[in-house]
Amino acid sequence: MNLVIRNFKKIKKNIDNDNINIIAVSKSFSYDHIKPLVEMGHNHFGENKVQEAFIKWSKIKSMININLHMLGKLQSNKAKDAINLFEFIHSLDNPKLATLLAKFENSLQIKRKYFIQVNIGREKQKSGILIEQLDSFYTYCSKELKLNVVGLMAIPPNDGNPSKYFKNLMELNYSLGLNELSMGMSEDFKDAINYNATFIRIGSAIFGPRV
Repeated sequence: MNLVIRNFKKIKKNIDNDNINIIAVSKSFSYDHIKPLVEMGHNHFGENKVQEAFIKWSKIKSMININLHMLGKLQSNKAKDAINLFEFIHSLDNPKLATLLAKFENSLQIKRKYFIQVNIGREKQKSGILIEQLDSFYTYCSKELKLNVVGLMAIPPNDGNPSKYFKNLMELNYSLGLNELSMGMSEDFKDAINYNATFIRIGSAIFGPRV
């Protein structure tokens, strides 16, 4: 059995809930490395650079039903390309970007699904909306701009205690009445699942270490 497939099935054994979607984070891996998972029928893949994703996936997506997830920081000048390519954008993190995405949705007649990225640990080096700004930002995105915000996303601080941040994000998500929750990676996805994550982002545990 292919190593990628074996790793993927190992992850699946830890998940007993059909509502949990595994985003196979394929950034920096060649399509040949990812291909066995595509051929197996998996259809959620994550990238963090628009140009790399376009080169890797645009032809494949014209032939196969693939849900692409934009996981990295999205620059304003890539907003239009992102709308064309990604079904899900997990890094909605400022009003300027939200306004541009709404503009391109309207002009291209495309609707996408969005996660608001929350800076759950108030880390200066990380993107994301601060908790105290979340209510007003969500209202702006969903009510004024009519973006389809489906949930929240966060990457907790690397302090050895992800559960408290996952619990916080779950409660914020619930307070907004949102159904999807994007949190958990290779090292901590089991903790994230305990706090109702519906999309987990798994890279190295499936594809191996990045070089």
